[in-house]
Amino acid sequence: MDAIDRKIANLLQTDGRMTNADLAESIHLSPSACLRRVRRLEEEGVIEGYAMLVNQAAVGKPASIFVEVTLSSQNEQTLDSFEAAVVECPDIMECYLMSGDADYLLRVVAGDATDYERVHKIVARLPGLARARSSFVLRTVSKKTAFAL
Repeated sequence: MDAIDRKIANLLQTDGRMTNADLAESIHLSPSACLRRVRRLEEEGVIEGYAMLVNQAAVGKPASIFVEVTLSSQNEQTLDSFEAAVVECPDIMECYLMSGDADYLLRVVAGDATDYERVHKIVARLPGLARARSSFVLRTVSKKTAFAL
């Protein structure tokens, strides 16, 4: 990635709906040259995709809960079964395989503590689960979607 590619990526991270004409004007390239660069960045996987961000509180899911999960076994079948079940749960927004004390860290969304009780029952039935420890987010201090390039 050169300096122009970085400018393109920075601008698109800020406004993924920016038109190619506006993007080209912002970086002082012709629209055709700009479009070639954007397509190359997409093909190379630098740009993974485009997404709209939804305000979770506005759709009735203001609570974020982080759940540290420990599995009963580290064998491949247990890990695969757990991960497949997590992918199918719409209330689990993120799942990370971790080093350290917990095997996985989940970010779950819920309407409130009562709604989380419903989600917790689903989490408690995940394959291979030995222990789950939940922590409610009190306030989001920083949440970024753009990488510094």
